[in-house]
Amino acid sequence: MNAFNFDTKQFDTKQFEAMFFGPARAYAALTVDYTEKLANAQLDATKAYTDTGLAQLRTLMNVKDAEGLRAYMEGQQKVAKDLAERMKGDAEKVVSLQQDFVQQSQKLTEDNVQQAQATATKAAQK
Repeated sequence: MNAFNFDTKQFDTKQFEAMFFGPARAYAALTVDYTEKLANAQLDATKAYTDTGLAQLRTLMNVKDAEGLRAYMEGQQKVAKDLAERMKGDAEKVVSLQQDFVQQSQKLTEDNVQQAQATATKAAQK
């Protein structure tokens, strides 16, 4: 017997949509939205880090004497502090995105379980 061989006549289109395709589409949409937000956050962070690195290289290339080197090195403390703050903010943003995704996934699952139970109850009463 084939495990995938089941009688589709027992389901009407609305039941099939409510129990299978609707929840799958809703979860897929949630996942795509989360992936897009996460990718955009990563791209923004990467651009900021790249811009900072390139700016530091340009500044270093303009160092022409000991005084310029001293000024550059002193500026590195501010850059390091700014980068640390940026990294903290980026990490908080990713955590927030993940928490939001988990909460929405849980709510979606709860809603779908309730809907599936209601659909199954109606089908059993027929």
